[in-house]
Amino acid sequence: MTKTTSEKIMDKLVTLDEAQTDMCEGYAFGSLGSATSGFMWLISALVSYNFSPTQAIWTLLIGGVLISPVSSILEKIIGLKGHSVNNPLKNLAMESTIWMIMCIPLAYGLSIQNTEWFFQAMLLIIGGRYLTFATLFGKKLYWILGASLGLSAYRLFQLKIQSFGSLLTGAIIEIIFGVLMYFIYRKFYSKMKNSSE
Repeated sequence: MTKTTSEKIMDKLVTLDEAQTDMCEGYAFGSLGSATSGFMWLISALVSYNFSPTQAIWTLLIGGVLISPVSSILEKIIGLKGHSVNNPLKNLAMESTIWMIMCIPLAYGLSIQNTEWFFQAMLLIIGGRYLTFATLFGKKLYWILGASLGLSAYRLFQLKIQSFGSLLTGAIIEIIFGVLMYFIYRKFYSKMKNSSE
């Protein structure tokens, strides 16, 4: 009898493809996390526009802490269960998060010199983290997302764009990507479901 991906992972008899498939099934290709992050950038953009860039920094930091719990709630609402307990890629997700958190003081240090630099630095940091998602989910589209955020940060810095522009850029890129990945996920799994019937 052939084992399912989850059963193989529970037995720790798992290939990289199987581990990535488990992550994709458990998190809808990571789409909800990306979209949630984009909405946090959008809220921060509105705070920057209506109040101040300094308040937007704190909004983005506090919003960043909420990304994982909000994404988890959304995933449960649509019936996702997360990854299997023994999935070897679960550590990569945690390690990339810790790496990102360790980089935030660098971005904050830049904000002391120039407030706008905080947001551009965060685009670079988050873009770098998304590159690891290409391995986590097995989707090369994450290279495009990471590169888009990184190149945007560089161009925004070159053009001396104010905080609102940097925040809005991050929001648009992540929301568009999150929605796109969610539709790809839905299409892929509805096709698999139809072929198994």
